[in-house]
Parts: sequence; structure tokens; C-alpha cells
Amino acid sequence: MRKQIVVTDEGLKKLTEELEYLKNVKRREVVESIRTALSFGDLSENSEYDEAKNEQAKVEAQINDLEDILKQIKVISESDISTDQVNIGAKIKVYDEQFDEEIEYTLVGSTEADPLENKISDQSPIGSALIGAKIGETVIALTPNGELKLKVLDITK
Repeated sequence: MRKQIVVTDEGLKKLTEELEYLKNVKRREVVESIRTALSFGDLSENSEYDEAKNEQAKVEAQINDLEDILKQIKVISESDISTDQVNIGAKIKVYDEQFDEEIEYTLVGSTEADPLENKISDQSPIGSALIGAKIGETVIALTPNGELKLKVLDITK
């Protein structure tokens, strides 16, 4: 049985755009690189050809991976997002006791995670600790840098 991958509408759009780019732009660029490398003649010592063929294999693998992911996707819409407890798609404001600061995270599926934008995966240590928590609850996330105590201050869509 396949594991379902949960994404937001934005996440689905990004995955679809990436797949279209790989199929319609990157694939053509790689084919052109192969043509150019073939024009150099002898393939036995043609590093450009080897590099282009490796790039082609990489692009095709990425396309296959994305197509597999898209077959397993469940899109969570804004109406599915609960503000009663932390779930995928929710924005969560927490208080970090160790650093004495408030942080706002958006909890997303693993394919959408972007720590630089505070989009954390439901499978990350912090995300998995927060899932199901309610406003006022304190959770403990076991991170590679040690325990983090986070108090849930607010949950929004």
C-alpha cells in the first residue's frame, strides 16, 4: 500500500509546475546537449556526451519521482484546516522557552517543507511534536540539537 502524501493547494501547484518544467524545458535542453556532444565525434573519449547522458538519466529519474508523488497526493484545502488543533496547512504561533521567543510555523507535508520560510514538515521533529496540539499546550520536540519546549499560542489558517 502506498503512503499518502498530503499537500496544500500551493504545494500541488509547485509540484505540477516542476514536473511541467522538467518535461517541457529541461528534457529539451538535455536532448540538445546530447546532440551537441554527438557532433564532437568519437564517443569513447567524449566527456560532454557522458555528462549529457548522466544529466538525462537524472532528469528522467526526477520526472518519474514527481509522477509517483503526484499519484499519491491528497490535497488539503483551506476548509479542511482546523484551528482547534495543529494539523497540516495550519499556521502555528509558538513560544520557544529555551530561546524566549515567539516563532510562527506553517505545518506542511514533507514535499513542501522549506525551513527558510518556516514551513516545517509534519514528519520533522518539531512538526510531529506539534501535530494534534491545542492552543495553550506545551509540546516537547526531540531535535538533533536537544529538546525544544514549545507552547502553542495560536493556530490559524
